[in-house]
Amino acid sequence: MPSLLDRFRATGADLPWGDPLPAHGVATEGYFWKFTQPETGRILSAAIGVNQSPEGPWSTVIIAAHPSGFIRSAVHPDGFADPQKFGASAGALFTGEADRVVADLGPDARLDVRIVDPLPWPKRAFGGTSFFQSIPGLGHRWHPWLLGGRVVGTATIGNEQWNLDGAQVYGEKRWGSAHFPERWWSGSAQGFAEPGACVTFAGAKVISGRLSVETTLVSVRLPDGTVLRFGGPSTSHIRATVTPEKWSLHGRNPRSGIEIEAASPLDTAFVVPVPVPEERRNAPAAILHPLGRLNVTVRRRADIAWQGESTLATLEYGGFADARAELQRRGLDPESETAPPQAN
Repeated sequence: MPSLLDRFRATGADLPWGDPLPAHGVATEGYFWKFTQPETGRILSAAIGVNQSPEGPWSTVIIAAHPSGFIRSAVHPDGFADPQKFGASAGALFTGEADRVVADLGPDARLDVRIVDPLPWPKRAFGGTSFFQSIPGLGHRWHPWLLGGRVVGTATIGNEQWNLDGAQVYGEKRWGSAHFPERWWSGSAQGFAEPGACVTFAGAKVISGRLSVETTLVSVRLPDGTVLRFGGPSTSHIRATVTPEKWSLHGRNPRSGIEIEAASPLDTAFVVPVPVPEERRNAPAAILHPLGRLNVTVRRRADIAWQGESTLATLEYGGFADARAELQRRGLDPESETAPPQAN
């Protein structure tokens, strides 16, 4: 019989000081890694979503890479999201753990890396979603569990062999219901002049009846290792102005302020899918920019604590209607699961 804690976590929530990384047992558990190699300009994203349907679990797997413009997605008829610790797998197709990621989506889409010197989210009462973490029944949640580190390993991308030794790594987890928001946005950036710095954010517009709510959450790892979080009910509101090509975020908490300006042209973006859990299929749903420019300013009261710029930011604008419109703009089938950039 499930414990009271198991039942609580099955709503998607976690108690204060709880660990959000083990699987909750909700409709979809998503795991995302990004590897950034500033010296070569290479960026590789890998993701697995373990989804629940009436017939049982199944998986969505994606690899996308820049500068090759390569993207590969797959549906696997099985999937496992570990309820005891961080980890997910889809047969021999994909295995993701806290210290290793292995993928084999064909002879031209392989990845095998180990994560060393990780810079995890610090031990705190709440993760990236603030005290939203402990509210049962929210549609979707987000936690940037890995804010840096290095990798050792290789990738096969098309007809190229990539040595990823020394690449910076970022990792996040997303989980929630089978129904995605009307619109969502996210981004992550490393490759700053200070190697330990990391900026990440996620937000969404949720409509329920006549109620429409927008929420954005931001986390920043400063070069000195300090981790700041912005966004949440009443305490540190983020004002977000977002389009498929621009992300403008401004906000503050009681001690600090944050300003983020990011941009990337549509022609350089992928179209990527999300799962439709009950139907065991993927659907085009988001515009993913692998190579955006992001400028960030962090203030402590009136003083600037840190300013940085990355030209290696990954930026996402999600929405089923927007993704289909972009596919049509490119002259493609609006039901195509993925699309590479038009310009690279």
